[in-house]
Amino acid sequence: MWNYLIAVLCFLFVLHTHGQAPAINQDPIAVKQDSIKKREFLQKLGNGFIPTKYFDIDLRYLIKYNQYEGLRNGFGGLTNNNLSKVFRINSYVAYGFRDNRFKYGVGGSLRLTKNNKTWLNLYYTDDLQETGSSKFLTDKRFFSFFEPRLLNIDLFYKYIEQSISVTHELAPQVLTELQLSVSNVNPTYTYQYIHNGTSYTEFNLSKVVLSAQFNPFSTYTLVKNRLKETTVGYPKFSVQLTQAAAGIFKSELNFTKIDFRTLYEIHLPSQAYSRFIVTSGLAAGNAPLSHLYHAYPNNINKETILQRFSVAGIDSFETMYFNEFFSDRFVTLQWRHYFKPFNIAARFKPQLVLISRFAIGNMSHIHKHQGIQFGTLNKGYTESGFEINKILFGFGLSGTYRYGGYHLPEFGDNIAVKFTFNLTL
Repeated sequence: MWNYLIAVLCFLFVLHTHGQAPAINQDPIAVKQDSIKKREFLQKLGNGFIPTKYFDIDLRYLIKYNQYEGLRNGFGGLTNNNLSKVFRINSYVAYGFRDNRFKYGVGGSLRLTKNNKTWLNLYYTDDLQETGSSKFLTDKRFFSFFEPRLLNIDLFYKYIEQSISVTHELAPQVLTELQLSVSNVNPTYTYQYIHNGTSYTEFNLSKVVLSAQFNPFSTYTLVKNRLKETTVGYPKFSVQLTQAAAGIFKSELNFTKIDFRTLYEIHLPSQAYSRFIVTSGLAAGNAPLSHLYHAYPNNINKETILQRFSVAGIDSFETMYFNEFFSDRFVTLQWRHYFKPFNIAARFKPQLVLISRFAIGNMSHIHKHQGIQFGTLNKGYTESGFEINKILFGFGLSGTYRYGGYHLPEFGDNIAVKFTFNLTL
């Protein structure tokens, strides 16, 4: 992990020194064009890409680390508009040095309408996924130089999946995606799912997923034949329906999932603002643990506070231990209040953030999940704390305290002290 941090610091130093280099005897038009190109480059870099003429390199695959794969190196990306505006090809390959296994994905997208509103997507994936994670198909691409939770995750399942989907923009404020997929799921840990007297150690699943992103209060402008969100409005809504059907393409289990998330921000004239996120999920039927829910834990299972020192996430529970809770129905509420940055110096403007999080959930038929022990969130889980961000090179510190229904007997076990990282390109 420290090698990763040093590499990021070196990268930031290069950006800083390059940005401070003076322009001498340059043509004003050339300087303006160079500034535009630099801004576009930094924008793509901030989205996780290094652009080349026909192919954009995806930074997500270069280097990662987790407790199962150890160090994971890879390479991937996708074609850009210089190659074609009608189709896109994307692929990646990665290798885990601890599990000694290659992972890869390959796929493509075909534009079905001239206005870019409808795309047909095909994809094949052989990779790992965290147990209990749930993602919205319509989520915008998220990239971070650090993926804090990833460093300490150890509960994964292998999956091989073939999928076909259609992405359609019903309106500028409404994005939808319909996906059909067949997959084989194989947990990397000791686990059996018991159903009708049969013990499943791996599963074949056929799923239909319908996802929608609704931003009713945002405004959009057509820029270079693509709609961009020019005014960010709140609240924003995401909803997703998943149906797994037994008996189709060798699928063995039936279950239904409904996921919902809303994001709301209140901005004040003083540059301070509050951010609220409500997330919920419900799984009914015969869903294995791999396709149920955790509550975004981000605390290492170590004895002392210093041993648990790591990187804080943004929307994760910092005092909740990995694999401590799973649910088939849950709700989380998170609140973050950002104070106006302290204007100490031109390049030193730390920011105080207050945090409070709550989660509640439960699980029916726990006896069906064998080989792993976990708790439920039926008593309600609460933590609160603070962050002081951007102290040095984007790094800061956070402290969080666990209290309420799941307060632990040892005082130190309820405390999480971590560093934060925030960078805007």
